[in-house]
Amino acid sequence: MTFQIWDFLAGLGIFLLGMHQMEAGLNEFSGKTFRRLLQKFTDTPIKGIISGTLVTALLQSSSLVTLMVLAFLGAGIIRFSHAAGVILGANLGTTVTAWLVYSLGFKVDIASFSLPLIGVGALLFILASRYFILKNLGSFLLGFGLLFFGIDLMKGSIESLAENFDFSLYADWGLVVFALIGLILTAIIQSSSATLVILLSAISSGILGLDQAAAATVGANIGTTVTVSLGALGGTPDKKRLASLHFLFNVVTGLIVLFFIPLIIQWISSLPIGQDPLLDLALFNTILNAFGVLLFLPFIKPITKWLKGRFLTKEKPHTLYIQNVDVAVPEAAIQALEKEIEELFVKTKKFISLTIMEEGIPSPKQGIFEKILSRPVEYLGLYQSLKLVEDEITAYHLKLLKTSITEEEAKKLTSLMLSVRLLIFSAKDFKDIHHNIKELRNSSRNLPKDFLEELKVKFEERILEIDQLAKVEQPEIQVPSWMRESELDSSQLVEKLFQEAKSHKTDIPFSTFTNVAREFSRGLYNLGAAVLHWRHPINEVFDPSEDAKSQALTLKTPKSP
Repeated sequence: MTFQIWDFLAGLGIFLLGMHQMEAGLNEFSGKTFRRLLQKFTDTPIKGIISGTLVTALLQSSSLVTLMVLAFLGAGIIRFSHAAGVILGANLGTTVTAWLVYSLGFKVDIASFSLPLIGVGALLFILASRYFILKNLGSFLLGFGLLFFGIDLMKGSIESLAENFDFSLYADWGLVVFALIGLILTAIIQSSSATLVILLSAISSGILGLDQAAAATVGANIGTTVTVSLGALGGTPDKKRLASLHFLFNVVTGLIVLFFIPLIIQWISSLPIGQDPLLDLALFNTILNAFGVLLFLPFIKPITKWLKGRFLTKEKPHTLYIQNVDVAVPEAAIQALEKEIEELFVKTKKFISLTIMEEGIPSPKQGIFEKILSRPVEYLGLYQSLKLVEDEITAYHLKLLKTSITEEEAKKLTSLMLSVRLLIFSAKDFKDIHHNIKELRNSSRNLPKDFLEELKVKFEERILEIDQLAKVEQPEIQVPSWMRESELDSSQLVEKLFQEAKSHKTDIPFSTFTNVAREFSRGLYNLGAAVLHWRHPINEVFDPSEDAKSQALTLKTPKSP
């Protein structure tokens, strides 16, 4: 049997696809309760090490556990500092494989679980697509199964190469060579546990000496970082930092232990239990990783702090205009701020549209090719970009306040910054009901679907009215009636729903409908209020309950000096 390049490349592609699919499923499950639960078991280095050790002991692969942590990290469920301890524990947990092989005499083939996971996951993902939990559980299982299948396919493509590798040809070579052999073999097979099984077999057959197998074990520990590096390929800076931590742990630990292998092997052999080469290698593997944990544990905080300064992307500013205007010219700076708010307004509408309509509002400036070739925007990533724009505008505003500005300019700045805040509030209102909207969309009953369709119609009407409001700039403007009656509108939505529920069944709790109606109305209200502050500057924050009491409320702009 020869090395099958296409099988290997297919395995690599399936592996990366599985990583992507698993992360997508995790991202959908990243609710507050799930995040708190995960953080509870990884919020300290000790907890992280214990969690990583136990999970890896069950899955029999430090690479897979580390890849899972990378997926959690990429989905934003856990922080980088919380994941560091899991990485250390994963390396310790993988030593259980050697003990199982020694005590049971067989290799645990975790890859055999890939087909059931792929089958069940794909069926749930496709057939249960209407149900939020089942669909995303299927996405996660499918991705997890593809991970196993991809690794198994890569291993299978070079199975003959691994099984027929003749270590005796290098028996007289130094320990560094055997470390390199272990490194390369593990990098190809994608599993240090599999390499260790081969080494145990080689010792059992008398092909290798204990010190040579120990050196290859050190190399295997370093080689397993290749798998994690692949998982972080093209990922976020935090994913790259986590892969770097894994690399540092294995390389530093391995290089130190490699130097002392003869002494360690001599000490193990002198122990009462150190008479069996298989047991000795399993013990050496445990000592290797336990030493690494003890070595790195006191330095986790400074190392993570140092890594935070690495992989910094030199990103362009998220704002378009204020970066080019010096605050020393307040008049120009304020005009630049107004342009930034216009851009923020467009982005906010797009974010809200993604929540309600599952598609962005087409930009009139966008050409036909841009519409065809444009990539779908990641939902949470878009919200984060809105927050970053707010941060940059706020920093610019603080600089501007330190300059010599007139009283009228100060009033206008206040109104513009209120507009920025209200735009972010509006985006957050819709972000908070994103999961509820998905529940309505995936419901098997007509009542929730009809309710969502009504929201879509109302949304399109309000957006047109808000767009029209943004086009008009005059000294005095009447507050639109729908803004004055925002709370009443929300109550009417829920009341209508209660009436329809008398003759229609629903699988969605009424508390969900109430929450959606309230946040939907408040989000659109904040969007409209933001436009009024932006286009018709005033110096007070709108209150929908107060506006409802006033049927003749007018907003006046500050008089020009």
